Amino acid sequence: MSQTRNPVVDEILSLFAERGDSAYGGECVSQRTHALQAAYFAQQAGGSPELVVAALLHDVGHLLHDLPDDAPDHGVDDRHEELAGRWLAARFGPAVVEPARLHVDAKRFLCATETGYYEALSEPSKVSLRLQGGPMSPEEVARFRSSPHVDAAVTLRRCDDSAKVAELEVPGIEDYVPWLERVVSIS
Repeated sequence: MSQTRNPVVDEILSLFAERGDSAYGGECVSQRTHALQAAYFAQQAGGSPELVVAALLHDVGHLLHDLPDDAPDHGVDDRHEELAGRWLAARFGPAVVEPARLHVDAKRFLCATETGYYEALSEPSKVSLRLQGGPMSPEEVARFRSSPHVDAAVTLRRCDDSAKVAELEVPGIEDYVPWLERVVSIS
């Protein structure tokens, strides 16, 4: 008896097939490579299936909008995390949606609270940080810390920061189909 794949999974695979080869900002990897590396690092960190899927899809907003890859270089914040959050919310539960939606806030949080974090960011990530509001204020830090998803968002952020390695061999998108099937909300 053959099992039919969830249409959301097919939609995700199509998005990566159609747009995954686009450049990931000024980094040395494509959108697909970045997503796969982030998911791999989340898995290596012992992340839950939801966190692994959140890491895989945290930048899906880049695959959904029509802005150029170098939009941040022209002073445009594509607000991809908000677009991703809305798109993911129609397909997954909060344990996937919230860490992905909060990954930009997690960068701003870490810049405000962790010595040396900003200096370790890639240059394209520093450019986007300026457009995204820079390091958080003390009030924003307190608000962010109160989120029930703060730990997952920070873990995802660290996976995101690491997922920019040219030529790193990681599992392919098809390897994440069982993970996606396991956590997708729409049947």
